[in-house]
Amino acid sequence: MASKAQCEVPVGLQRICRRFERWRNAHRGRLPIPEGLWASAAEVAREHGVFRTAKVLHLEYGKLKRMVESANQHRRPAAAHPLGPATFLELAPPLGVGLSECLIELEGPRGKIRIQWKGTTAPDLASLSRALWESA
Repeated sequence: MASKAQCEVPVGLQRICRRFERWRNAHRGRLPIPEGLWASAAEVAREHGVFRTAKVLHLEYGKLKRMVESANQHRRPAAAHPLGPATFLELAPPLGVGLSECLIELEGPRGKIRIQWKGTTAPDLASLSRALWESA
């Protein structure tokens, strides 16, 4: 049966925790943690937070934070634009779609209804109106 604290730890963090436990069990004394383990801890800390990762892995918070920050400085976005991030993005409508006007007039035993729609029209507006008008 898993302890309550272990159940609250995310799966990705549990994996690296088991790696640290195996390394600590295999190495007695005060040996420095290998850089590969530190790098893995920094990667997990970017997802789960530095404090939580340091607490679960029993690591020094300050060193882990420095590792995460230095890794972030060396990381470069895969699709970075040479001019930098966009500050304004214009979304243009697809070609062939323009503003239109739709006028629907329905007449039934209880009276008349007129729907005038300006702008982009909904294709099923006529059938929806008819269905509502006839069911009432």
